[in-house]
Amino acid sequence: MAARVLRPVPRLLRQGVVTMIALTAPVFAVLYWLTIPHRQWLIVLAAHLLVMGLSALVGWGYAAASVRVSPEGLHERGFFGRNRSYPLNEIGSIVLLETYRDSALDSQPQLFVCGHDGRTLLRMRGAFWQRADMDALPEILDVPVHVVDGTFTMSELRRTRPELLYWFERFPWTRPGSARA
Repeated sequence: MAARVLRPVPRLLRQGVVTMIALTAPVFAVLYWLTIPHRQWLIVLAAHLLVMGLSALVGWGYAAASVRVSPEGLHERGFFGRNRSYPLNEIGSIVLLETYRDSALDSQPQLFVCGHDGRTLLRMRGAFWQRADMDALPEILDVPVHVVDGTFTMSELRRTRPELLYWFERFPWTRPGSARA
């Protein structure tokens, strides 16, 4: 099978742009309105350009993120520009499971590409990647696929399969509202 380039869901980028405009336009409009009569608007303009520049940088990072999958292995270009490659001989298995969305009853798929030692090499979350793209990985890579039955909360996943999670997700106090004494 030929190589395929997978990209994050473009809808999220559009939603992010609309949200950013909706949040910043009124704030900067008021700041300009308050500062133009006093000739202080250049400070607001500098802050506005800074916010727009950072937003454009984040948008570019999201739009440029990709996973190139081929029978030879994976090449990931991460959200912050980090490039990682994994030849097929380093890939041990693929784990596919469903997790509940935060504070919701519906679920989303998560795909984990693991090395022979069980370490997560690549993670694809249903919030950012299309299900069809997740289904394409096992078709192209010739590695064992483990489909885990049932739907997990993050607490259950943390307890039963912590090796799949990022280091900061392995601790229960990392989720909002869970500060403990």
